[in-house]
Amino acid sequence: MTSRQITLLRRFHGLDRVRLDPDGELLDLLAPAVAGLAGLRGRESDVRYVIHARSMPVVAPYPRNPLHELVDLFGLHPVAAFTVTHHACAASLLAIDLAGRLLAAEPDPDALVLLVAGEKTFTRHARLVPETSLFGEGAAACLVAADGPADRVLSYASSQLGEFDGRLDTDRELLADYQRGYPIAMVEVMEAALEQAGESWRTVRLLLPHNVNRISWQRLCKLTGFPVERVVLDNVPEVGHSFAADAFINHRTATARGLLRSGDRYLIAAAGLGATFSAMVLEH
Repeated sequence: MTSRQITLLRRFHGLDRVRLDPDGELLDLLAPAVAGLAGLRGRESDVRYVIHARSMPVVAPYPRNPLHELVDLFGLHPVAAFTVTHHACAASLLAIDLAGRLLAAEPDPDALVLLVAGEKTFTRHARLVPETSLFGEGAAACLVAADGPADRVLSYASSQLGEFDGRLDTDRELLADYQRGYPIAMVEVMEAALEQAGESWRTVRLLLPHNVNRISWQRLCKLTGFPVERVVLDNVPEVGHSFAADAFINHRTATARGLLRSGDRYLIAAAGLGATFSAMVLEH
């Protein structure tokens, strides 16, 4: 990148560094996240589905299938293992909603879905959103159940605006249109999720963003009146934008810092190039 691009990303957007493993493969990225999932230990036989929420339609050369390799590594057979994509970096919220739908049809009340997110930055297009963000190699995993004492999903809203689909790095007019339309679409979908959950900007405790940059969330907070200090932006300068894993990474940060108390409502929001805008309200 040019020095101007670096200055823009660092000083204006609040990015500083990203985590990369040039010698590692996708399995090396996802496996430690699953291994660190304490709730999975001893319940491997309850897992019915393994879903990889990802931004990129292709992440490994044929015939490699890192997701099936992950299933083999942790002995999760028999399960249905598949990927959800085409929502780009908002795919993790789609995966949570889909997991709930799958579990609603499961006769076993103890059934679980294992979600994983995280990708390798193996091309220039997988490393950079022009004038906006840098991608990093971060991964996360979580378990979804139909019921239980953990965080509860209250709503999910998503919209897709196909007019923003295209190559932002080569189409300057499209990039400008996307930058103008982004805040309006993001606010609309967040407010749709809040309304669906019977909540408002005044009643949610925290906002877990996608880690695209700081400035966009500062602007969104001005539009909505939500306090920027209640947006978990800690990982923007330290980790960068980890594709669809941001929601889970920021949840881990929020719980580790004690930012969520039992009964708190919080909002997760994400946007994916293409363009998809999604939001979800949960109760801690």
